[in-house]
Amino acid sequence: MNNAPVWLGMSQEELDAAYDQLKYAPNQMQVLERFARNSEQARGRLGQPLRWAYGESTVEALDVYTTQQPHAPVCVFIHGGAWRSGLARNYGFLAELFTNAGAHLVVPDFVSVLETDGDLLPMAEQVQAAIAWVYRHASRFGGNADQIYVCGHSSGAHLAAVALYAPWRQSHDLPGNLLKGAVCCGGLYDLRPVRLSARSSYVRLTDETELALSPMRHLGHIHTPLVVAHGSLETPEFIRQSREFAQALAAAAKPVELLTADACNHFEILETLANPYGLLGRAALRQMGLGPAH
Repeated sequence: MNNAPVWLGMSQEELDAAYDQLKYAPNQMQVLERFARNSEQARGRLGQPLRWAYGESTVEALDVYTTQQPHAPVCVFIHGGAWRSGLARNYGFLAELFTNAGAHLVVPDFVSVLETDGDLLPMAEQVQAAIAWVYRHASRFGGNADQIYVCGHSSGAHLAAVALYAPWRQSHDLPGNLLKGAVCCGGLYDLRPVRLSARSSYVRLTDETELALSPMRHLGHIHTPLVVAHGSLETPEFIRQSREFAQALAAAAKPVELLTADACNHFEILETLANPYGLLGRAALRQMGLGPAH
């Protein structure tokens, strides 16, 4: 076995483990099943979300959970799944936090990297198309187009971070500052080690896409207030990526806050976003200028 270091002193085996959540979160399937079950229960209380297409393909559609408050802010949540899995309907458990506090929650579906021959760019483009649709159509569900926020978890945090430096004016003829805040949880912000890891078996990165889709290399174009978070029980690489991204943003005088969820792994931390008093729930509501519903 070759134990020569391939990244930051790690052998290939160590690097592969650092990008494999099952090595550090053995309860992954139980938590994901809880997401789905709690989402069904939330829809039982809230009713089915509105469902609209934001693009031409079948997958390009989004769920909208609405609040009763008029002209309310909107949070667009980008789900994770290692870029290869995940469904919007399994993240409905986050909706009540926002709708009870006076905000709408939008959860888009988008293509899997397994359907794009390993190319992450179509995923990033669809996420940005969904955000653009929300900006243009917020009034259809009582949303405020001038108060759009984005949250993302895992690979969804990566895609959300990419949206922060997207060329909105050139690509969608929209204001460059359309996103007013972001919460990125358990994300990846530099794709170089991803490219070196076992994830390269299904993620095909070129030098050009690695550069284009690595938020760490676009700090100068990120101006959105940002919360970067990770669980204390995440893999060493996911912790390092979050901490170094936040530190680099701070060093560049960007508005950023770093949060750590003690005793939470990569999946458990997302459940704190469903709780108005949880680490991420409090952060998201505070960023939107909202408080817990009473």
